[in-house]
Amino acid sequence: MKLSMTVPTFRMNRTIAALAMSWVLMLLLAFQGTANALPQGNAITDPKAILRYSLPIDNPEVRKLQGAIEDIAQQIRANRRWGAIGADLSRADRVVTDKREAILASIPDSFKPNAEVLLEGIKGDLELLHADADGKKKEEILEHRAILLDRVTQIEELMVGDFPFKVPAEYSKMPQLKGRATVEFNTPLGPVTAVIDGFSAPITGGNFIDLVDRGFYDGLPFTRAEDFYVLQTGDPEGPAEGFIDPKTNEYRAVPLEILVKGDKVPTYGITLEDAGRYLDQPVLPFNAYGALGMARPNDEANGGSSQFFFFLFEPELTPAGLNLLDGRYSIFGYVTGGQKILRELKATDTISSVKVIKGRENLQVPQA
Repeated sequence: MKLSMTVPTFRMNRTIAALAMSWVLMLLLAFQGTANALPQGNAITDPKAILRYSLPIDNPEVRKLQGAIEDIAQQIRANRRWGAIGADLSRADRVVTDKREAILASIPDSFKPNAEVLLEGIKGDLELLHADADGKKKEEILEHRAILLDRVTQIEELMVGDFPFKVPAEYSKMPQLKGRATVEFNTPLGPVTAVIDGFSAPITGGNFIDLVDRGFYDGLPFTRAEDFYVLQTGDPEGPAEGFIDPKTNEYRAVPLEILVKGDKVPTYGITLEDAGRYLDQPVLPFNAYGALGMARPNDEANGGSSQFFFFLFEPELTPAGLNLLDGRYSIFGYVTGGQKILRELKATDTISSVKVIKGRENLQVPQA
């Protein structure tokens, strides 16, 4: 039995779906009034960028470096603004050259040698990007930009110290992901890779990684496939709608878990709308294709367990700040590889297996 979701369904082409979604959103906002109006802006739709910005770090210089390199893709899309790309690279050069010590200051001494190697690699990447820009080589620019941003991500991850908060006592006996983990979904069409973010969703992420470790998802079918919207799985065989813990013979219910920008601890057990936080934005939004959300019964915020969905709606077609899933469903990660495969999966397909390929040590499972 699938867990239903209180979101619109679209079985149409992407353009029509975008228009339909826009009309739904405009009608809703017309009745909500100014107090409940959602903020506008340029939403970040790159899942890797969202994951970088969601890291619990405070280093303005590395963020400047990140922002300069990320902007290159925007300039490429905007009809190849080569002058703006050159300006982005110059800003990145200045940070790496002049603010090196400021970046290293946020990294524990034991990790500084690793960071220094990464910074040297970034210098080399910037030289390649300058040459690519001079030759107006679009594909090479995007390739070297991706490599450089991976190094930036590694530096930022080195800045994270101890886990930034404790989960509420009532959930302390549940598996927790104290950091990040990378998983690979093996499907008949090929692999799909996702990063699970325990910094923003430690309980939801911990529950998922624990179930992956148990082999829970291996062989399960996709039970719901809405064209261009969601792909859902995690419903086990038999009458149970989620995971039954063999130690207690009880349904493991996972609370709604949403970390809001500016908050130090996630909000648990209540949607942001029900909490009256209409203008607040989650750290992990449904802006990116392939966001992983926890499915739950319509009327039970804490009723999720094992079922989850991949968000398939194209973010470019959703107005920034107007996503009706944000604040209503827990996000615990993003697909970072295999998006083309994800687009082709249907309700007739199955998950061959799921395995943790990185970050397994960040899972903490309390002993009974």
